[in-house]
Amino acid sequence: MTRKILVVGAGKSTSYMLDYFLEKSLNENLQITIADLNTDSISAHIKEHSACNLLTLDISNSEERQDAVSQADIVVSMLPTRFHSIIASDCLLLKKNLVTASYVSDEMRSMNDEVTKAGLIFMNEIGLDPGIDHMSAMQIIDRIRDKGGKMLLFESFTGGLVAPESDTNLWNYKFTWNPRNVVIAGQGGTAKFIQEGTYKYIPYHKLFRRTEFMEIKGYGTFEAYANRDSLNYREAYGLEDALTLYRGTMRKVGFSKAWNMFVQLGMTDDSYIVENSEELSYRDFTNLFLPYSPTDSVELKLRHYLKIDQDDSSWSKLVELDLFNPKKLISLKKATPAQMLQKILEEQWTLAEDDKDMIVMYHKFGYEIDGKKEQIDANMVVLGENRTHTAMAKTVGLPVAMATLLILNKKITTPGVQIPIKKEIYEPVLKELTNYNVEFNEYKVPYLGYNPDSVAG
Repeated sequence: MTRKILVVGAGKSTSYMLDYFLEKSLNENLQITIADLNTDSISAHIKEHSACNLLTLDISNSEERQDAVSQADIVVSMLPTRFHSIIASDCLLLKKNLVTASYVSDEMRSMNDEVTKAGLIFMNEIGLDPGIDHMSAMQIIDRIRDKGGKMLLFESFTGGLVAPESDTNLWNYKFTWNPRNVVIAGQGGTAKFIQEGTYKYIPYHKLFRRTEFMEIKGYGTFEAYANRDSLNYREAYGLEDALTLYRGTMRKVGFSKAWNMFVQLGMTDDSYIVENSEELSYRDFTNLFLPYSPTDSVELKLRHYLKIDQDDSSWSKLVELDLFNPKKLISLKKATPAQMLQKILEEQWTLAEDDKDMIVMYHKFGYEIDGKKEQIDANMVVLGENRTHTAMAKTVGLPVAMATLLILNKKITTPGVQIPIKKEIYEPVLKELTNYNVEFNEYKVPYLGYNPDSVAG
């Protein structure tokens, strides 16, 4: 009997997921319906596959949306986070299991009792970060506890970066995910974590000058700035008694210091619209945030304002972005500063067709066992193939696809709105991911606790 999977949303992160479903379609009796407002961008080899149906779907059309959900055995939502609750409501109404890669929203969480009562599985946060981070962390944490160890420290860092062979700009960065999320990263709340038993807070205007450093063998040194709320998973991971809990986003060294210039200028602000934004040049945009001077150039005003020398590497990074060009126009109507900055950055940081991206994840586990403090460090590096089959798409899409099939095959059975922290989920998914060269290297290292010498500024 054919099992029907409805995939809603066919964006950048779906390439590996769709390939996985179609490769399994014959043996698993799968029929895949891909529903999107624009199906033109879907690859020909997917469109033409006998197990694939395309559906042009406007998510706001409740009748068409519910008709599509009703015909599926399980639904995968790869839509932006704000739309998941709409699909989830349909799945609850029509008694369908649901899988997403996104954070559990308050709306989704509020459905838990009804979802559980209906015996449904709403699996969330099963992409990369969140997703592989949860599963890989819980696998090692559970192993430590099974041996009688007590967790003292957990730090976790993830970065969507550009592979060394495609690293062709001074920022050592290109967009591998939603550019908007990069531009507004860190906004919306003070970063919170716990360090050696003490709560710590970093406001947005200081976030990119408080970085921790780590070395990845074969790939060099990276830096990480704190995520907004590192304490969010303390209860889920069972780390209420841990002395240190810190989660961060990884970049190549020097990125955060340079990005901080945009923050200090106000270019990342998304809270107001700039008048006549479509008429502004890149140079005009830069000048918006600088003091008036009848004599000083925009370049000179900016250097004085940010106190950077002309031979500073940060200055070279700004020049590379063409921020002082009077001829290039923003051409965006009613745009916020963040939207205008995104337009400028996309021109420089978009992956070329043959560019490869890179995912790096790094965990630290400090624990006490038999009266002795020990530490395990674990890291994962995944390289993409090209602009379509990226490491980001691989590490987001494959766990989603694997979990979907495990639910269909009743290998995952616990009902409710959930994230992948149980063994019935993480063990089979992590095991299968190794077949795709997505795996961690573990190292026993001396226990150092949280190292204050690794924190800059």
